[in-house]
Amino acid sequence: MTIELKQRLIRAVDRPGGSSSDFDLNPNVVLPDTRVLRPAAVLVPVTEKGEVILTKRSAHLKHHPGQIAFPGGRQDPGDANLEQAALRETEEEIGLPRSRVEILGSLGVHETVTGYSVAPFLALVDGTVPLRPEEGEVDEIFRVPFPHVTDSRRFRVESRFWRGQRRLYYTVPFGPYYIWGATARILRGLAERIGE
Repeated sequence: MTIELKQRLIRAVDRPGGSSSDFDLNPNVVLPDTRVLRPAAVLVPVTEKGEVILTKRSAHLKHHPGQIAFPGGRQDPGDANLEQAALRETEEEIGLPRSRVEILGSLGVHETVTGYSVAPFLALVDGTVPLRPEEGEVDEIFRVPFPHVTDSRRFRVESRFWRGQRRLYYTVPFGPYYIWGATARILRGLAERIGE
């Protein structure tokens, strides 16, 4: 299954796909041309058994507390590039060593409402490595079946008020996990590439 899965992932990365944004479903939002986005990167880790590894962020964090996310974060000055930032953050947040990660390519850059330009890197990872959540930043590490998050029919559009306006966003719930926002939008982009 690993070879077949890897081929599907490589084909998905090779398919053309544009960038995305937390504002995709909200065309009436006018973004200032002068905005400055901070660079960040996440890993979209898929195990050889066909599971996507996700995290539940700590409820005590200042930004995005308790939300479901990919391992990743801001690019630090010591990171040679965004790919290295994704690998470093993944190792720090969930204890997955770089040596057990095979990056297959990047998906389209995603702009968040919080002012980040996030580069998601699709990777095949060793799912047998014992993972450990970084204390204070990650409350939980869990796995979602790859077919669940790459089936476009499972995604829904929901809304909530944000800064006084109704904002639409994608969700792809899984059991007790409410996957939404940037994480769901990146997964939706992957589902579109997988389904083509």
